[in-house]
Amino acid sequence: MSYKKKQLKKIETKTLSFLKSKSKKIFNYKQIASNFGINDTKGRNDIIKVLNILTIKNKIVEKKKGYFSILEKKQEHYETELIILPTGKGKILMKDSREEIIIPKKKLNKGLDGDIVAVRIYTKKNIKEGEVINVIERKKREYVGILERKNDYGFVLCQKGNMYTDLFIEPNEIKSYKEGEKVVAIIKNWEEYKDSPNGKIVKSLGNPGESDTEVHAILHQYGLPYEFPNQVEEEANRIFRKIKEKEIKKRKDFRGVLTFTIDPDTAKDFDDALSYILNKDKSFEIGIHIADVSHYVKPDTHLDKEAYKRGTSVYLVDRVVPMLPEILSNGLCSLRPNEDKYTFSAVFTFNHDGTLIKEWYGKTIINSDYRFTYNEVQHILETNNTLINDDISLTSSEYKIPKEVLNALKKLNNVANKLRKERMKEGAISFDRVEVKFKLDKKNNPENVYFKKSREANKLVEEFMLLANKKVATFISKKSNFLSVFRVHDKPDEEKLSNLKKIVEGLGYAFKLNTQKTNVAINNLLEECNGKKEQNLIDTLTLRSMSKAEYTTENIGHYGLAFPYYTHFTSPIRRYPDLIVHRILQNYLSNEKSENKDLLEEICKHSSHREQLATKAERDSIKYMQTVYMKDKIGRRFKGVITGVTERGLYVEIIDNKCEGMVRLVDMNTDFFHFDLQNHLIRGTNTNKIFRLGDPMSIIVKKVNVQKGFIDFIPAE
Repeated sequence: MSYKKKQLKKIETKTLSFLKSKSKKIFNYKQIASNFGINDTKGRNDIIKVLNILTIKNKIVEKKKGYFSILEKKQEHYETELIILPTGKGKILMKDSREEIIIPKKKLNKGLDGDIVAVRIYTKKNIKEGEVINVIERKKREYVGILERKNDYGFVLCQKGNMYTDLFIEPNEIKSYKEGEKVVAIIKNWEEYKDSPNGKIVKSLGNPGESDTEVHAILHQYGLPYEFPNQVEEEANRIFRKIKEKEIKKRKDFRGVLTFTIDPDTAKDFDDALSYILNKDKSFEIGIHIADVSHYVKPDTHLDKEAYKRGTSVYLVDRVVPMLPEILSNGLCSLRPNEDKYTFSAVFTFNHDGTLIKEWYGKTIINSDYRFTYNEVQHILETNNTLINDDISLTSSEYKIPKEVLNALKKLNNVANKLRKERMKEGAISFDRVEVKFKLDKKNNPENVYFKKSREANKLVEEFMLLANKKVATFISKKSNFLSVFRVHDKPDEEKLSNLKKIVEGLGYAFKLNTQKTNVAINNLLEECNGKKEQNLIDTLTLRSMSKAEYTTENIGHYGLAFPYYTHFTSPIRRYPDLIVHRILQNYLSNEKSENKDLLEEICKHSSHREQLATKAERDSIKYMQTVYMKDKIGRRFKGVITGVTERGLYVEIIDNKCEGMVRLVDMNTDFFHFDLQNHLIRGTNTNKIFRLGDPMSIIVKKVNVQKGFIDFIPAE
């Protein structure tokens, strides 16, 4: 072999080795020459020759004109959706085994949350891991971040939650957007040799820290639209609004029956009402009347497509983002008092001792006599009095209700209590969670935090909604091969239950899984911690051990409610699956054919996903308001409970207001603390002092960052 050929062979071997070591990047001949320290024309020409030879040999590939990378051998891979965790790692779910595979940060290879990716599965130290080898389909989504301008280009800094990179904004995309603005951006492309994807700003949200800016940022972060397209609004405005005599004749008329709604003080959309009739033989009839949204929202219309897209209304601290335009949600479909309304009803007849003896389902028309609040009904039940005091009344004016209304509410409450006892006897799990609420000023800033607990009036309404949902699901299921949408809830995960047992026993609670049924053990635990400082922690940990409820056409029952059949029928104004169930029930009653299974399953999957996004947005909204509420309390001391233990520090929830922040280990300077993952604690090296999950801890507020949404505490002692 000649000297020349030997030299080329050496460069070939060296080039191949170099490209293998940088297998995820592409290089041109100048970059390779620079890495080899070659800066003369002859040497560069040799590299060009070698690159041509390696390409012909199919050892490297020209990814774009003049840029080369190693040609990887075909590998067995798994195509699935990529989930990015808050830690920055990735996760995929194996469809067959439901096994979760973790993907290390350095193996994500430009895969982003929600992307469809090809993943190579390998084993490392007896643990399965994954590596993204190709992004098959980039998820089209919006990213929210702060614009940082650099002369004629910029970056959108959006590394938060499940986003681990910033977006590069090219000079032609920077436009008139200002430094420091909070903006919404999308990804245009991600070139292989670049660390950041190229982005395009589509909207400015305003200045960080302002209420509207931050709330809109939350909605954009989860892809939750808060404005209706013009064609949807126009279609809603074209709906015929008057009640038609022809339509009334097709329905069962309840307008002469005692009917009322019971809702929160601030409610604007009333999608359910209750009616009551006492028969001569002492039997009685209770009607559960639900707004007939399906009368107005027809399949394949703009309204229907937008409702499907949204999936659900979103309830943030300071606003509601509705599934349907206001003309429907707060107008035509809202069961306001003294207005004729189309409804879809489940009507149940009980004998004198409250045993269900008859059921009926169908389209109806009602005219609600009263619009009660939970507080008003609670007052009526507690006092057994027809007088509503001005301090309880929604209108702040004293008024009286007829004796028959008082008797109806008492009878409804008695039946609701009986239904609840039956559910609990069957094994339903009873969460009595404290709900955090904010009193807002005129600018939607939180003035105060208060807690809302479910009382007798709330439970009255809840039981009848549960009854209707259960009975509709059971009724439709009587017909074989007739498909429906079910709300299902699987049994708890055994590993998570085992972990819960370990934690609560460390807090001094018995959790006898071996000697009791799981539901009994869980109810005993929830009852035992009720009212204690650690109740919120235990409630949260218990909920995390449970499976997620979801929509599907394959019924497995609802574990948490102890119902063999359950669906969502009672809230079509704010949940798309309820609207679908109304259509299915009408098809059933009209002896029409069942819906297509694939179509229904797609609706179920989409609706479950949208519900999860809405829940995350609602939590972020609460967290945002908590940071706003705490920003003027720096230096103040509070009593708290440790709700999380990590290698970075302790999460502590303030008992008085449920606001959560972090005590960072770097601020615990009395000792050097080691993190014990298995036992959920940190231990001091010198003092041996232990801080454990669930322990009380006094803290002082050190720092509040509204923009980034975190609160820092330091130990008070």
